[in-house]
Amino acid sequence: MQRIFENTATAFQLKTDSELERAYFLFKMIANEPLVRIGTAMTNFAIKAHLPVEGLIRATVFDHFCGGVNEEDCLPVVDKMYEKGVCSVLDYSVEGQEGDDPFDSALETILKILDFVKEKDAIPFAVFKPTGFGRFALYQKIGEGKELSEEESQEWQRVINRFDKVCQKAYDLDVSLLIDGEESWMQDAADQVVEDLMRKYNKKKAIVFNTLQMYRWDRLDYLKELHQKALADGFKIGMKVVRGAYMEKENERANELGYPTPICASKQATDENFDAALAYMLEHLDVISLFAGTHNEESSYRLMELMKNAQVANEDSRVWFGQLFGMSDHISFNLADHGYNVAKYLPFGPVKDVMPYLIRRAEENTSVAGQTTRELGLLKRERERRKI
Repeated sequence: MQRIFENTATAFQLKTDSELERAYFLFKMIANEPLVRIGTAMTNFAIKAHLPVEGLIRATVFDHFCGGVNEEDCLPVVDKMYEKGVCSVLDYSVEGQEGDDPFDSALETILKILDFVKEKDAIPFAVFKPTGFGRFALYQKIGEGKELSEEESQEWQRVINRFDKVCQKAYDLDVSLLIDGEESWMQDAADQVVEDLMRKYNKKKAIVFNTLQMYRWDRLDYLKELHQKALADGFKIGMKVVRGAYMEKENERANELGYPTPICASKQATDENFDAALAYMLEHLDVISLFAGTHNEESSYRLMELMKNAQVANEDSRVWFGQLFGMSDHISFNLADHGYNVAKYLPFGPVKDVMPYLIRRAEENTSVAGQTTRELGLLKRERERRKI
């Protein structure tokens, strides 16, 4: 397989010299774990104390990892990327709300995004998190099979109605909808809701997409079971496949409560599980559409190879590659340059509300071995190429 990800001229073609310098500076900072910890604590303090730091955050980490504060604000970034063949997934990245009002407000935001998305070929997907539409503890209680009070039953019905309203609109507008995965102890309830919606809205093609976090050792079996249900009941499956984002939390909880961890025993086992899911889905493209969310070069090459061997065209609408904005441009833009379907998750929202997301990004980059080093190496090579 041709090694296409080394081409830094294509990878960073949209970055001005000053943006390239900012990216290099940011990844150098992120590479330093104590600095990330101190920076995170200081930022949290500054925001809670209402210190005037938003301008500084906006000019550095926010503008690198986010599209803007609202949908319109994201448009210049969306259009610029689309000129180079990279689509966007507008991701309203406001986390951890409680009470009905924020859920209804999140619903209104997603409905508004769907209207916005319909007008733009550059934005083929909308996205939301299950906990954007309902309380975490409620998903957990249902997943554990506990009986709900009358009040909780009504609350759960409102959660289902929010899901349905968004999926109905996505179906009417013919826009695909990605539903993110979360912690295992709330995911069973979310999976059931999403499966019911696939049955309802994915008759002809995948509109509703669930997420498989492949660091969980049970997910490949779950996918195979879902595939059998889809064949029996005549619906299509949409699935975003990722490695997973809550490993420390998952292991800690399993340890504390004394149950076997749902996480694969090793990084290698996760990689193998991820690649096995890609292979299975590609074998069954007649029923399953795939959105491969990965920053892993080897998995990306593997999917390219599987597509080639199965004679699946690079631009086949049932196969997408996805990365986060501000990361892995060498994968996104080089894939797009070779005709593959690529979409960048483009987070947006008010600066202070998006901070939990940004902090998680910084911490993840620090903890993923090799990710930051690789980004730095490529940025350095492009600086040398441009003689900066």
